[in-house]
Amino acid sequence: MKRILTVLFAASLMTACGAEKEPGTSGNPDKETAQKVHFALDWTPNTNHTGLYVAEEKGYFKDAGLDVDIMLPGEAGADQLVASGKADFGIGAQEALTEARAAGIPIVSIAAIIQHNTSGFASLKEEGIESPKDFEGKNYGGWGAPVEQAVVESLMEKDHGDSSKVKYINMGSSDFFTAIQRDIDLAWVYYGWTGIEAEQRGMELNMQYLKDYSEKLDYYTPVITTNEKLIAKDPEKVKAFVAAAVKGYEFAIDHPEEAADILIKAVPDLDPELVKKSQQWLSPKYQDDAPRFGEQQLKTWENYAQWMEENDLLEGEFNAKDAFTNEFLPN
Repeated sequence: MKRILTVLFAASLMTACGAEKEPGTSGNPDKETAQKVHFALDWTPNTNHTGLYVAEEKGYFKDAGLDVDIMLPGEAGADQLVASGKADFGIGAQEALTEARAAGIPIVSIAAIIQHNTSGFASLKEEGIESPKDFEGKNYGGWGAPVEQAVVESLMEKDHGDSSKVKYINMGSSDFFTAIQRDIDLAWVYYGWTGIEAEQRGMELNMQYLKDYSEKLDYYTPVITTNEKLIAKDPEKVKAFVAAAVKGYEFAIDHPEEAADILIKAVPDLDPELVKKSQQWLSPKYQDDAPRFGEQQLKTWENYAQWMEENDLLEGEFNAKDAFTNEFLPN
């Protein structure tokens, strides 16, 4: 969450998961009949992932007959691991999955973790950037992906701004908080983590959320993914995993403080205060206005694909109906 992840499929392959396990995620080795499940995170553990750690700690995976191994980021990406079958499930994002599907990669989204896009452009309040038009003459710090400029242009066009007046700076892996005070005026962040950390640091940010300026950019990020082959081969395993994970996220919705404690216990290197404040902010946004946690709408998938096509960012044929499914969500 400290930078926008998986905007391009290639980028998503750079930021995902290896085989290292976090304490508390080894499943139930004493249960010989449990099915082994490998789950690949998209980034280091954070509150996007809380429901998974809750499902492990509360025994929801165990009760479903699953021994879940949560894998941390490494050289291989979560999308790559899921597509190849080396991970049964993973964390992805609609923007990367759209590109992957268009390229013929058989990944499927089986649950939306957050109903509405919580990412946007952040700047220090003192800079006076209150709308996309105010990006004119400013330095935008990103990672050099074509989609970034397209998003900036889309928002500025809506706000009658001149996007040619924005200077793009490649931040690479630079820390947002260092860069925003030294090199750049704005960057693309998830408020639920970076914004909350800014609050902790006493830094006031202005935010322009993508969803507030374009319905087509209100996409699902992140999502839980699996492979078409696993769906065909073992749909009961998929159903069992999704049911347990959903139960974990529903617990986090209803009990954000206890859920935060569970994540902190599983990943003690995290800042406890950041986790707790982030969880309080994010828990209501997991389900938000959806009829149930995880549900996805065809229109959301079609809208983003249309936006990508309009901006010449999508290569290949994309069928939105094949990119996601709600069939494994509990009724």
